[in-house]
This record gives sequence, structure tokens and C-alpha cells, in this order.
Amino acid sequence: MPRVELFDAHTHLGQNDPDEYRSSLSELTESLAAAGARATVFPMHEPGGYPPANDAVIDDSERSGGTLVPFCRLDPANDPLAEAERCLERGAVGIKLHPRAEGFALDIPALEPVFALADERRLPVLVHAGRGIPALGSHAVAVCDRHPGLRLILAHAGICDLAWIWRAARDLPNLFFDTAWWSPSDLLALFALVPPGHILFASDAPYATPSFAAYMNLRYARQAGLSPGQIELVFAGQLERILAGEEPLDGGEPPGTARLDHDPLLERAYAFLLASIGQMFRGVEPTETLALAELACKVHDDSPQAETCAAVLRLLEMRENAPPENRPPQFAPGLSYVIAAAGLARTPDVAMPSAGGAQPDPGGAQPDR
Repeated sequence: MPRVELFDAHTHLGQNDPDEYRSSLSELTESLAAAGARATVFPMHEPGGYPPANDAVIDDSERSGGTLVPFCRLDPANDPLAEAERCLERGAVGIKLHPRAEGFALDIPALEPVFALADERRLPVLVHAGRGIPALGSHAVAVCDRHPGLRLILAHAGICDLAWIWRAARDLPNLFFDTAWWSPSDLLALFALVPPGHILFASDAPYATPSFAAYMNLRYARQAGLSPGQIELVFAGQLERILAGEEPLDGGEPPGTARLDHDPLLERAYAFLLASIGQMFRGVEPTETLALAELACKVHDDSPQAETCAAVLRLLEMRENAPPENRPPQFAPGLSYVIAAAGLARTPDVAMPSAGGAQPDPGGAQPDR
């Protein structure tokens, strides 16, 4: 391909995140330089509060020589409107919200004046929409409807709602998704189903490097069938316009699924089920990955995947009330149900079991076979 300009929509600075990842100014700028990229940046999780961290991000961005563009991170429990106004006055150009770390939903009253401010100033608001949270898509759509000037970016490919919200993106010019995520099935679904003008390249640095994220995301974009012009829009052009307060460009229709070898929505469910099986073989209860599998099955009732997804969800529900299996204790319980669910996700053209059908034999899938 011709050289692609890179503008990373999702990077962090900070030293106090409880997950023990760390990111300094020199580490981030060196990582971006290796990719020839610029980036938006915001604080990592700061259990002690965000005003000092926001100041540090703004100051570091000023020292970066134009490589970094600062967002402020808000805690809705700590006067978020005042902190947003303070940081914007200091030079921040966008807002970051993290419903998992700070424990909130997008419909809480404390955030409404923040969204109104972003609407008035045509600001981007980037929201964690990845692992560890329940669905937030319906609230995100409502925010976009109420505040057309705001540019709402669902981080991590919007995986908590991607099963259905890709449809809404076609009618909401101010709803975007970043690619700060690792799963090939999720990112291929994103590139195949969401209009390219609604997708923003992102690495999630320091959780991945911009170079690695760019290489993998370019593969997914090419596999899905994006044109060179659409790729330019995804990897830098649209973010430039958003940060400038300009109207987003229409990048055309999504390429669809013709170049993918599996149904992208069912493949998302299958990938999380398979990850769950791997954990269960080690005796780990796969709480988070099964929750993501369930969210991946929340397709519209009129979707061609609806019957398969309903059957998968029935099996996962049956697992919750299943009798003990005749299996060694090093295996997490209910393994057969998850294996069966994965099998259903990969065989959508075969008739699905009815809601009143027989339960699978708990001894039917033996791990030594």
C-alpha cells in the first residue's frame, strides 16, 4: 500500500493504574515515532482523582511538539462539568469517560450538562465500551440523538453492543467507534458492517503499540474490502476533522461480509465461547468472556443470526442450572454446554434445537478426546 498517515484516537499517560500498566511521555512519544503517528491522549485510571492527571496530560502534550492532542478524563462523581470546563480552558480538546473504572452509566444526570457542553462546542467524547461492563448502547444512541453536535466515540470497537449498534451507526452521523481492541473477529465485524466514516484507528497504547495496532488493523481493513480512500479516512482523516470541529466526511457504505469466510456476528460469539472453553479446561470460571459471548448474541430479532443466537443463549442459561458433571475437579463446571454453544455458533445452516428440546448430556464432551 502507499504510505498511510496514522492518527491514533486512543492512548494513555499515567503511572498509578491499578492494573499495573504504566505509560510515560517518553515511552508514548517513542512508540508513536516508531509508527510515524500522532495521537490523542488522556489519563489512565487514577484512583486518587483526575484533576492533577489531566493537568499532567495537558502539560505533556504541550511538550510533545504536536505529537499529542490532550483529552481530559472525568469522574461523574466529582463535579464533571467544572473539571471539563477547567481542562478545556487549559487546552484539552476532548473528553474521556470510563464507565467500568468509575462505575457509572451514560444516563446519569451528572453527565447531561457535560454532553450539552460537548454538543455546543462540537467536542469528541470517547467512552469505554469494551470488557467489564453491561451494555450501554441504548444510552449512547440516546445521547447522540439529543446532542447532534457531540461526537461520541465508543472505544474498543463498541464490543459491548456491536451485535446490533452497527445498524444505528448508519443513521447517526455523530456516532463513532475506535479500533483499540485485539480480537480479529470483533474488528473484522466492525470493518465489514460499520460505515468506514464511523471508524477511527486506535492502538490503546500502552496496552498495544501503535505500530502493531496499525499493522493488524490495516490487515482487517483490507480483508473486509475498504478502498484506499476509506483507509485514509479511518486511519487519520476523520479524526482530524472531528478534532477541528468540522463536519465528518461520509466514507460511503460498509463493504459487507462478502470477503469474510464466516458470518461476522456469529464469529464474534464463537470467539468468546472458544476463549471461555480454554479457561474452563484450566478450571477457571470464564465470567467475563461468557458475558461478552452473551452480549455478542444480542442481535436484533429480525437478524438472520437471531435463531442461532437465541439457541446459544438458551444453552448458556441452561448451564447455570445444570446438574454436576462427572468430570475431574480441575475443569470448570458446565463445560459441555459451552462446547455445544460454540458448535451451534459455527453451524447456523443446520436447524437449531427448539426451546423445549432435550438438554445435552453433561458427559458428552470429554476433554481427553
